[in-house]
Amino acid sequence: MPADFESLPDSSRLWVYASRRELAPDEAAALLAAIDAFLAEWSAHGSRLKAARSLRHNRFLLIAADPGAVPPSGCSLDALAGELRRLGGRLGTGLLGHDGVWYRDGGGAVRHATRGDFRAQAHAGAVTPATVVFDNSITTLAELRAGEWEGPACDRWHAIFFDAT
Repeated sequence: MPADFESLPDSSRLWVYASRRELAPDEAAALLAAIDAFLAEWSAHGSRLKAARSLRHNRFLLIAADPGAVPPSGCSLDALAGELRRLGGRLGTGLLGHDGVWYRDGGGAVRHATRGDFRAQAHAGAVTPATVVFDNSITTLAELRAGEWEGPACDRWHAIFFDAT
């Protein structure tokens, strides 16, 4: 059984994977069941990782591993990527890659745009420095818990889209 996400220490390594679309409840349940089965066996050099997952907004899969217990290895991360590629294919949505921007529209719904489309929206004023964005590049649970994942574009790397507007 995977560890409890909230019980992992702040120093835990974090990976954020985003679906280009919101998952239906049955898809989310299938994803979590498959990830739980994977994490129950996930290991590095023959030692089981202390890892957990969380699904946010039926769109963001967060995987965390406690490096103080067993640090993830390159091979273990390759295995995770392979599993996510397989699951994304089965669900008909990509889960790998950070090629886009995830943000909240004026009504609070989570949206995805390519970087080029987000930049165009910034130039048109459709998104502003106050637009809430998701920084999927955070790497620790401490950052997540400190509120660094979701917040105004002006406080995240996304501010680059507004420099030349």
